[in-house]
Amino acid sequence: MNATTMDTMTKPTASPEQLTAAFYELEPHHHPEGASTMLGFWIYLMSDCLIFAMLFAAYGVLGGNYAAGPSPKDLFELPLVALNTAMLLFSSITYGFAMLAMAKNRKGATISWLLITAVFGACFLGIELYEFAHLIHEGATPMRSGFLTAFFSLVGTHGLHVTFGLIWLFTLVTQITRKGLIQANKRRLMCLSLFWHFLDVIWIGVFTFVYLMGMLR
Repeated sequence: MNATTMDTMTKPTASPEQLTAAFYELEPHHHPEGASTMLGFWIYLMSDCLIFAMLFAAYGVLGGNYAAGPSPKDLFELPLVALNTAMLLFSSITYGFAMLAMAKNRKGATISWLLITAVFGACFLGIELYEFAHLIHEGATPMRSGFLTAFFSLVGTHGLHVTFGLIWLFTLVTQITRKGLIQANKRRLMCLSLFWHFLDVIWIGVFTFVYLMGMLR
């Protein structure tokens, strides 16, 4: 019997538990609280991108079908739409100031900037509702033509998102007032920031693709 065989016979055999511990990680990795929240919210935003992509595609197909009815040149008031766009862009800027105040743990300033953001967002919705009411009063309803169906669907869906964003914003103001700038509220503010700026980007597309290009047709 050679030395190699003797070493093999005298060497202790590892138990199954030791082998498992050697090749597998038995203890789960520690993840900070809320670590998956941002990933989940990004996935949600991607799904929202698909919704708006379909609405933009529908408008691209139906945007020229006037059915002998009014065209964009007959309906749109660019100065009013430009004012509406400015309201939403200003709200994005003020939300940025709210995030800067949050980073400095300034509770009062954060709430103040959020409320200013809500004012601009409410102005945006008010102007949009006025535009819709004016169009319907003129007989330009969603049933009038393919163009108007696609227009109301796209712009109305964006308006609903802004409405939900405002509800979310006021909910956060209430939570910050009661509990302060705790880590959970900061995380929620960051998610709402992504959502709000996402709506700004979508509206820039609406303003360019629907209003400006519509006036050039």
